[in-house]
Amino acid sequence: MITKRPFGKDENGREMTLFTMTNRTGASVSVTDFGGHLVSIRVPDREGRLGEVNLGFDELAPYLESHGSIGATIGRYANRIGGCRFSLNGKTYQVPDNENGNCLHGGIKNFQFRWFQAETVEDEREDAVLLTYVSHDGEEGFPGKVRLQVTFAFDEKNTLTIRYLATTDQDTVINLTNHAYFNLGCREDILDQEVIIHTDLVTETDDRLIPTGNIISVAGTPLDLREGGTVRAGLAQRASCHPIDNANGYDINYCVPGEGMREMAVVTDKETGRRMRVYSDQPGIQFYSGQGLHQTGHQGAKYGPYGGLALETQHYADSPNHPNFPSTVLKAGESFRSVTRYSFETI
Repeated sequence: MITKRPFGKDENGREMTLFTMTNRTGASVSVTDFGGHLVSIRVPDREGRLGEVNLGFDELAPYLESHGSIGATIGRYANRIGGCRFSLNGKTYQVPDNENGNCLHGGIKNFQFRWFQAETVEDEREDAVLLTYVSHDGEEGFPGKVRLQVTFAFDEKNTLTIRYLATTDQDTVINLTNHAYFNLGCREDILDQEVIIHTDLVTETDDRLIPTGNIISVAGTPLDLREGGTVRAGLAQRASCHPIDNANGYDINYCVPGEGMREMAVVTDKETGRRMRVYSDQPGIQFYSGQGLHQTGHQGAKYGPYGGLALETQHYADSPNHPNFPSTVLKAGESFRSVTRYSFETI
C-alpha cells in the first residue's frame, strides 16, 4: 500500500509530497520528491516491534539545507572530485568547490536540492515510487543533459530496492548513490553495531580524503572488517591507523571484488536483533561512521556524532582523475543502470 501526504513547500513555494510504502506486516519506507530523500524506514526487531532505523526529519524544512546529505539521492557525482576539476575527451571541466578545494556530492545545488517528478506503482510483488529528474547541460559544471530515474521499491520481505537509470545526450561523468544513515538499534549511536564488509581492499586517500590512485590492502588493521568490527573498536585503535585518526572515524571507500549483484556488507545490532544486508552491482561501498552528525531529527531525536552510519554503494571517489579506477564515463546515447538492495531481517 502506498499513501501520500503534503510534506512542505520548497524555496519556490512548490508543495512537496511524502510517499509511504507499507507492507502487510506494517513495516514501511517513506521517500519524498524533494531531492529523492529517503525519509523513513520502520522495520521490526526480534520481538516484532517496529522501530525507525533511518535518520531523517519529520518535515521538509531541514532537507532544504545540507545536514550531512541525510537520506539524499546524490549526483551527478557522489563522493569527492579532487581539485574541483576533471578532463573528458580532451576538455577540462571546472565544478564547484563546496569542501575545502574539493567538489563533494556533485556541487552546491546537487540532486538533493532538486524536485523530482513522481509516480507510484502498487502490485503484489512490491510497491514502488518512481522519481524522475532532468539535469541540464552545464548544471554544476557537468557536461550533458542527463535524465535520471530513481525507483524506490519495498516488498513483503522488508527489502528496500533502489534502482538507478540515467541517460545523456553527450559524454559526461556520473556517480549515483543514496546517502541514508542507518541506526539499527534506534539508540543514540551506532558505536557497538557490528559491521562486516566483504573485502580488505580500499582506495588509499590523502589527508583531504582524496584518493592517491593506489588500491591497498588493509589486512591486519581496524579497517579490515571481513570478520566484523565496531566503530568503537576502530576508534580505540586510531593511534595506529592514520585513516581513522585523520577522519575521526570511518570515511573510506571499500573496493568489493566481483561483478554484478553481490552482498557487500552486513550490519547487526545484537541487542535488538536487527540485521541489514547490503547488495549492489557497484564496484565500491563508502563506509562513513557519521562522525560529522549534529542534527535534531525524527520526533526530536538528537543525531550527534556516530548517530548513524552510511554504506553508500557507488563508484570510487575522484574516478575521473584516475584512469586505473573503474570508469564513471557515461557516453551519449548509452544508459547507466544500477541496483542496490537493503534487506532487513532479525536474528
